[in-house]
Amino acid sequence: MKSIVQEKWKKRPLIISGPCSAETEEQVLETAQRLAKTGRVDMLRAGIWKPRTRPGSFEGIGTKGLPWLQQAKKLTGLPTTVEVATGKQVEDALHFDIDVLWIGARTTVNPFSVQEVADALRGADVPVLIKNPINPDLELWTGAVERVAKAGIKQIGLIHRGFSAYGNTEYRNAPMWHLAIEMKRRNPEMMIINDPSHICGRRDILMDVAQKAIDLDFDGLMIESHIDPDNAWSDAKQQITPEKLAEMLDSIVWRKEDVNSEEYHAALEKLRQQINHLDDELMQILSQRMKIAERIGEYKKNNNITILQTNRWNEILERAFKKGEKIGLSKEFITRYFDAVHMESISHQNKIMNS
Repeated sequence: MKSIVQEKWKKRPLIISGPCSAETEEQVLETAQRLAKTGRVDMLRAGIWKPRTRPGSFEGIGTKGLPWLQQAKKLTGLPTTVEVATGKQVEDALHFDIDVLWIGARTTVNPFSVQEVADALRGADVPVLIKNPINPDLELWTGAVERVAKAGIKQIGLIHRGFSAYGNTEYRNAPMWHLAIEMKRRNPEMMIINDPSHICGRRDILMDVAQKAIDLDFDGLMIESHIDPDNAWSDAKQQITPEKLAEMLDSIVWRKEDVNSEEYHAALEKLRQQINHLDDELMQILSQRMKIAERIGEYKKNNNITILQTNRWNEILERAFKKGEKIGLSKEFITRYFDAVHMESISHQNKIMNS
């Protein structure tokens, strides 16, 4: 089975699916068999221990569900993967020959918990996937990778499942694609897959998020599936049947990172050079802007005026929104860009104030 796991681990795209929670042996076995029948799934996932926000919610069937996954693997040949959050859970999962483990978002956020899991993994020969922490903190995500790597785990992958964010209304967890992209940039050789189920929280937008992940060169998808999604014991709204999963995977446009074409590379290189020149010009313009901000800081210092001028900042933003709308720049981008410029201007003026 180890050779099959290694083969699947290297496959692109890697597709992992199964129920949010293992509920009964019959449910796990039927889900596994229906997923295997699609021929589209590489690994079977199931929640055995479920960390829930409030006590009283279904917190997983526990260790007694692990033999069900063993049996599912025997019936279908699908390698199995579960989430672990404690050293004891790691030991139990390895005892029942679970092939791949993953560390969940609620665990990644706590270095003490990650270290406990890493200590339990020491000496094990098992691939480990690490989900991003709940809060948007790349250092916590990176720290979890480093702790698991120091435990001797050679095969480590990442799962992007979105982040909790104030004001987020469209998604269960805001994707914050830029953070996943940055994590991918920092770890170019490390597999990163996307978890649309936990980003979306509802099945009607799963396809859109999955397609975007593939467009961004993610290495695969983890999508929750259930034989009767509406009656699932946890996260019912975000699960789909194995058959719907197959339909969705068939509808995705699977992109490739490169193509062997001189014409393509020549055209792309020409356009990239144009971008490089424009980026150089932007840097020069931003440098000039900061010099002007420093001059303003001098006037504020000499007249005992505060750095932050809220009315002026609102005026700048409103002007930028109107102009951006006319030239095809989104309000979201304008906000992020000008926030960054504003904070850099404040930093420059602060140095003037305290010099």
